[in-house]
Amino acid sequence: MIRAILSAGLSASLYAVLYAVFWAGPALLGTLATARAADQGYELIERGRYVATVSDCVACHSAPGGVPYAGGTRLFTPFGTLVGPNITPDKETGMGLYTEAEFRRVLREGIGRGEKRLYPAMPYPAFSKLSDDDITALYAYMMSIQPVRNVVEANQLPFPFNQRILMLGWNWLNFDPKPLEVRTDKPAEWNRGRYLVEAAGHCGACHTPKTMLGADDTSRALRGTSLQGWVAPDITGDRRYGVGRWSVEQIVQYLQNGSNGHSNASGPMAEEIQNSSSRMTEGDLRAIAVYLLDQEGRSGPAPTPVAATDPRMVAGAAIFKDRCSACHGDNGQGASYLFPRLADSGVVQADDPATLIHLVLAGSRAAATDRLPTAPAMPPFHWRFTDEQVASVLTYIRNSWGNAAPAVPPGDVGKLRAPLLAGE
Repeated sequence: MIRAILSAGLSASLYAVLYAVFWAGPALLGTLATARAADQGYELIERGRYVATVSDCVACHSAPGGVPYAGGTRLFTPFGTLVGPNITPDKETGMGLYTEAEFRRVLREGIGRGEKRLYPAMPYPAFSKLSDDDITALYAYMMSIQPVRNVVEANQLPFPFNQRILMLGWNWLNFDPKPLEVRTDKPAEWNRGRYLVEAAGHCGACHTPKTMLGADDTSRALRGTSLQGWVAPDITGDRRYGVGRWSVEQIVQYLQNGSNGHSNASGPMAEEIQNSSSRMTEGDLRAIAVYLLDQEGRSGPAPTPVAATDPRMVAGAAIFKDRCSACHGDNGQGASYLFPRLADSGVVQADDPATLIHLVLAGSRAAATDRLPTAPAMPPFHWRFTDEQVASVLTYIRNSWGNAAPAVPPGDVGKLRAPLLAGE
């Protein structure tokens, strides 16, 4: 056909163009299609990277100083120790043989390959609420990272808790894998915040009190609980114990920077901010703030503060003036972005003073983020203060400047001192 057209008087250059259209065109279209597929694959992987960031997967699946996602983090539970497994795509020691369907079952049902039932330290009760698209993207990302050979024995629980068959009963009692339904009476931002808090971010895994079986007590969702020598604080809209005194902007600042003028993140929360929330979009952080501020806190009257004339308060006031006021201020106001405010603080007034005891005895360094790379530190005072002195100064802090909370017993300080100093 081309030869006939040429013989009819078309130029050689036009012949070349027509030849390219008829013969080179399909190859060109194939190249463009491949490029589009590559772009789509990149976008899917990048979406999966973001889901992994929001979910803070690296926290439980990366040993300190180790390769990300290669496993090795020790997870201390009331029932014994678990170790975060290798989730790189290594075919022998990681997830390299997992199909997407098998990966989806891990997140939705808590069941791995070979019908191996997982423990809820892997928060599948929350991840079961992830969207199909987010799971697909997360799988694509996890399969794209560098495989690492690292053998991890995840189940180190004592008998009988090391028997995974027990999870059949646990799931029957505690696991109800229902997707989150969109609340039509709430704005889209609220619904996005709910998804981030309850599903991807699984905030309740740390901030919701637990039942005797280790399940979330949903009747007290996000009202704080003790966790590995710290207290994951109340993050509801409660104005005394939670974040109800914070604005949306202040919650965003805290999650972005690790500090917001009210509080500095330390301990496990500092790690979460460094690995996860500081790398999230501002829109998602605002959605989280909107949702948290709308969550109902505890009800009932505030406790009666310990009297200023109480000997523990008198002793605590003297210690605070001598050792604490230079940073935190005589009025407990602190210094914005450096030393946290103690007045009207939910962490200070928490039922369990473990975080305060931890900070005074062992000290802590706040989160360091790209926005605030200088991480202020709290020095340890275990070498200077007795158990009784720590208890007195904390009792004073918890009952001054509008705060009100039970006195701290010296025995509670003693119980934490030895394991803290031993690095446990």
